[in-house]
Amino acid sequence: MAFVSGPRQVGKTTICRELSDHYLNWDNSDDRRLLLKGPTALADRLELDRLQEHPPIVTFDELHKFLKWKSFLKGIFDTNGKQMRMIVTGSSRLDVFRRGGDSLMGRYFLYRMHPLSVAEILNTSIPETPLRPPRELSDSDWKCLWEHGGFPEPYLRRDSRFTHRWRSLRRDLLLREDVRDLTQVQDLGSLETLALILAERSGQQLIYSNLAQEVQISVDTCKRWIDLLNRLHYGFLIRPWFQNVTKALRKEPKWFLRDWSGIDDEGQRAETFTACHLLKAVEGWTDLGLGSFELRYLRDKMKREVDFLIVRDRKPWILIEAKTRNTRLSPSLAHFQSATRAPHAFQIVHDLDHVAADPFLSSRPTVVPARTLLSQLL
Repeated sequence: MAFVSGPRQVGKTTICRELSDHYLNWDNSDDRRLLLKGPTALADRLELDRLQEHPPIVTFDELHKFLKWKSFLKGIFDTNGKQMRMIVTGSSRLDVFRRGGDSLMGRYFLYRMHPLSVAEILNTSIPETPLRPPRELSDSDWKCLWEHGGFPEPYLRRDSRFTHRWRSLRRDLLLREDVRDLTQVQDLGSLETLALILAERSGQQLIYSNLAQEVQISVDTCKRWIDLLNRLHYGFLIRPWFQNVTKALRKEPKWFLRDWSGIDDEGQRAETFTACHLLKAVEGWTDLGLGSFELRYLRDKMKREVDFLIVRDRKPWILIEAKTRNTRLSPSLAHFQSATRAPHAFQIVHDLDHVAADPFLSSRPTVVPARTLLSQLL
């Protein structure tokens, strides 16, 4: 089985329907009645007793709303797993439900969907290696991705009024509907306040005690709510890397929104834009079996910092500092490259034009256009 998870309205249902021969949605009463009859009735509907050239691909959408959905999938997989291929997807809540209850270990692979990125707009093929050759994205597509974000609807419509309304509706649905259905949180107002504060602080370190004091909740509640917002794909956390780094910070994570289009500050938007692209790359490379990748950041007690570190198979690989405009090379890159022995260190600049050259041929800290480097990812 393939489990497809990701943020609300990222396009999971659309792509899964295109890939599948049969689509069954738990929210559809007819489909629900069929599924409740069990594996035998489903096998009859799919005509699994007939010889077929290829096993049919079946998508189960919103199945996690069924109380015994894991037992149901186990039964189908163990009974008819060789005669069919299954895709399981749903809202952003699927990730939360997937982690609890009976284990389906050994029966599925997880694939995490992300909003559109520079590399995905340019390339739709699955890469054989993590890095692609650099390609140029048009000015109009780059500007649209920057202004409207990578979620398919606002990106394709390219209408500012629609983007504003879409963004507001998505946030309300996530904070009210998803949270209400998932948790026993009574004080939704305080949770919304926390979410708005986090939206203003994308790219900043989180001090849980300060946040808890601002929202007037306990530190434990603050940590639990941020973890919930993380699992619902409202945002994500990047933790510090401290191995072989003298006096490195070890605890404070950095928080980033999933949708950079609503961030007013250009510096914060550039850093969040970069973080979302890098997270998509490391999770995608891991899901495709190209290795084990992590996204971290570096900061020490002398306040030297590098925005991002990509770790490949537990070894530092690429240091990245994100800038909006072209400035002198950050000395922190050379310092942390020496400490971590990462092969590559880049300062990517968002207002530089594309350069048709591969920056990974260099082993020294290098200023690189964001358009060039991000086109080489996923």
